[in-house]
Amino acid sequence: MPALDLPLKELQNYRGSSPLPKDFDSYWDKALAELDKAGTVYTLEPAEFNAEGVECSYLYFNGVGGARVCGKFLRPTKINGKIPAIAMFHGYSGHSGDWLDKLVYAYSGYAVLALDVRGQMGRSEDNLHVNGSTFRGHIVRGLSDDDPEKLFFRNVFLDTAQCARILMSMDFVDEKRVGATGGSQGGALTITCAALEPRVKMCASVHPFLSDYKRVWEMDLFKGAYEELGIYLRNYDPRHKNIDRMFELLAYIDVSNLAPRIKNETYMFIGLMDDICPPSTQFAVYNRITAKKSCEIYPNHGHEHLPGHPELIYNYFKGL
Repeated sequence: MPALDLPLKELQNYRGSSPLPKDFDSYWDKALAELDKAGTVYTLEPAEFNAEGVECSYLYFNGVGGARVCGKFLRPTKINGKIPAIAMFHGYSGHSGDWLDKLVYAYSGYAVLALDVRGQMGRSEDNLHVNGSTFRGHIVRGLSDDDPEKLFFRNVFLDTAQCARILMSMDFVDEKRVGATGGSQGGALTITCAALEPRVKMCASVHPFLSDYKRVWEMDLFKGAYEELGIYLRNYDPRHKNIDRMFELLAYIDVSNLAPRIKNETYMFIGLMDDICPPSTQFAVYNRITAKKSCEIYPNHGHEHLPGHPELIYNYFKGL
């Protein structure tokens, strides 16, 4: 079997090397109290794209911190009774994608809300004011403030839960039949959505990002999507006098630390040749989930399209 990381038997027991802050739960409980105040009010604007039998709109809401957050929203025009819904999350630096790839769910009777992550390539606003460079990367955004509440991904993680709550608030959606899915950054956000809004019934996460940052460092894989961490250290801490503090701060936005909060079913996909999000960092998430779970392993694949996974996820969500 190809090997990039630990042997598979060790991966199946690996739980991560990220520190767990003593106030981790209170940190997120406080954040969720802030989310409660943000509410589930939203507005819809007609999209330039339309498909027969499906209503397509841009959905806007005010996220934590007052940012105007956007997502693509699709729903069947003929609804009999309450329907299931799916929140979708995209990869790092991207956007919510094309309308067409979401139609299969809308035509199958699901409502779909695909989030544009703040400050990336979609329509969502990034209004975070922090010290430090904005030259490159959202992982390091806020690290120079030395305050975990200033970390960029804190508010993005809360946006994912707000997406699920908004779907649950819709009068035509069955609040007990909401799922979440995405790959890479979207895979991480799928985990945070289910962890921070435990009513999410099912989630499907593909090679999740934003996990076990210390392990990425130990493997000398600060490249690609994680390259900004190496750039940050070279410029802000070249002698690594404060590297432990960096990892302590990153631990607040480490999805492996959030994974134990998931209450419902999780389905994951991991490629054992992934040199962007190493398999061990993904197993750190999977192995810390205590709810019902299952995992598809691709021994010869890395951080790329995993053949057949969209169909497997589609069939999985028939359980909503």
